[in-house]
Amino acid sequence: MKTLSFLLAASVVAAMAQPARAEADIPLGIAVASTGRLAAIGTQAMRGAEVAVAAINAEGGVLGRKLRLVPADDACDPRQAVSVADRLVSEKVGLVVGHLCSAAAIAAAPIYAAAGTIMITASATNPALTERGLANVFRACGRDDRQGAVAGVLPTRPWRGRRIAVIHDRSAYGQGLARQAVATMREHGIATSMAAAVNAGERDFTAIATRLRKQRIDVVYFGGDHTELGPMVRQARRQGVEATFVSGEALATAEFWAIAGSAGEGTLITDAPEVKGRPAAAAALAQLRAAGTEPDNFSFYHYAAIQLVARAIAAAGSERPAAVAAALRAGSFDTVVGTMAFDAKGDLKAPFHVVYEWRRGAFEAARL
Repeated sequence: MKTLSFLLAASVVAAMAQPARAEADIPLGIAVASTGRLAAIGTQAMRGAEVAVAAINAEGGVLGRKLRLVPADDACDPRQAVSVADRLVSEKVGLVVGHLCSAAAIAAAPIYAAAGTIMITASATNPALTERGLANVFRACGRDDRQGAVAGVLPTRPWRGRRIAVIHDRSAYGQGLARQAVATMREHGIATSMAAAVNAGERDFTAIATRLRKQRIDVVYFGGDHTELGPMVRQARRQGVEATFVSGEALATAEFWAIAGSAGEGTLITDAPEVKGRPAAAAALAQLRAAGTEPDNFSFYHYAAIQLVARAIAAAGSERPAAVAAALRAGSFDTVVGTMAFDAKGDLKAPFHVVYEWRRGAFEAARL
């Protein structure tokens, strides 16, 4: 017995003499659309998150620990988003950047709320996401009601008295944009001449183009994604439709031009100010280019969301979701896209949108 006691004591002493094992990495979910019709945007978002995590870890991580991305693909589908949320919760991931699309984010948010998981979206813009009073939800981008208001006021300037059509793709995002654009136009005494809806994933817009031509539409406001507006614009031009097309930030991707081609010339988009030229984003731009991508705002905003999480963890002194949420609500955080602070709903206190125009394969400040 003495020999056994001696051996046990010796093993305890030896264990105490060993250096303390480093704490585990901090898991951080990243829920985007890596597949499906919006995979091009999802790829930009994922690359932004990956590069941000690499940059933060290279500087020592957060609280002396590394961030570890836990990727999840919901294909921008609400049902898949629910499955993704269930999986991340079961894997004890307490902090999630995502989801990419409004419908997916709205579907996943209650699951995270029930688990106490923090969800920070950098691209889901439908107001309903933050209007439900869920304390775990934060939106590191603007809302459709603000963006739609910017688009809705455009006809009060160069297009007053013109014939305006409003079309949406029946998605939460598209309907939200279209609804607010119409409401803003009505506030300014502008009537619309045509209303229509298409299906996400649709490719044949011959009937819509025919209606636009027959009704001599001058301006088309589209609530939806580039995957539908690209072919719609192209097919409308073939029928001789010369209307100006206007839409939201989903068109701020090179894939729109790849689909629409020169038919997309003059298309207007509302978006947050382009990040690429900001001095504060210079290092991130170099990092993203070194990683093999030419970033757009989706990359930068997801980079910023990762920075936001890291800085909130540091401010809280803990990665516990409740502590991080308290830090996010109380603080103001510098990111590559600008300073972010949140209101009681979890929305940015100072979102801002501007109007861009597609010209010769790139979008730049609109000349209105």
